[in-house]
Amino acid sequence: MMCSKLKKNKLFIMIGLLYIGLLLVNPGKALEAFNNSIYYLKEMFIILPVIFLLTVAIEALIPKSVIIKSFGKNSGLKGNFLAFLLGSLSAGPIYAAFPIGKTLLSKGASISNIVIILSSWAVIKVPMLANEAKFLGVDFMLIRWLLTVVAILLMAYITAFILKKKELQAHNDNDENTNSLMIKQEYCIGCGLCVRMLPEMYKMKEGKAVVAVTSMEEESVEEIHKTVQKCPVGAIQYTSKIEQN
Repeated sequence: MMCSKLKKNKLFIMIGLLYIGLLLVNPGKALEAFNNSIYYLKEMFIILPVIFLLTVAIEALIPKSVIIKSFGKNSGLKGNFLAFLLGSLSAGPIYAAFPIGKTLLSKGASISNIVIILSSWAVIKVPMLANEAKFLGVDFMLIRWLLTVVAILLMAYITAFILKKKELQAHNDNDENTNSLMIKQEYCIGCGLCVRMLPEMYKMKEGKAVVAVTSMEEESVEEIHKTVQKCPVGAIQYTSKIEQN
């Protein structure tokens, strides 16, 4: 039990040990690092709730077909343009883009377009371009912007080429050759609608719905899809073998 907890929190333990080591070697730098960490944690607590609400809205309100058409593998140059636009017009620090990128990826966005969104979010946001032109000149900004766009496109397509044969499903460990049914606990509001519709497939646990079975028959697909469509917050995710292939 203790070993399991240590493994899950090994990153925090390592950071804590580094702080302790720095405190012993250089207390002044340790205090400065600690104050900077507190500042960024406060910023994250302000920004991340808004970002998580946005990801819930994307999950619940935007159909998967729209994401695939706009940002999917076959969206072409239009998808690249929309990815650049989304990243460039977005506000907030880069870590705010990761939950959105994960959500878009799980709904069918291509790896290359996710790379474009993250990269443009980080380095070519519109407010930053305006400040760059003000302090360094329009010519500098335009040349730097063009070279950055070329670099982002190259990085996006190289990344997609390298990862195209690998399973990249944001923290989804389900086997590709089996039916996949899951309820995203961070979105579930515990309304119990899915349990009432299909009690042999779902159950309530600690105020939230969970999947009650480990294997699913193909005959249940239609009923499962009904629960997916009726879930008010889009917390149920189902992919069959046929859909995956």
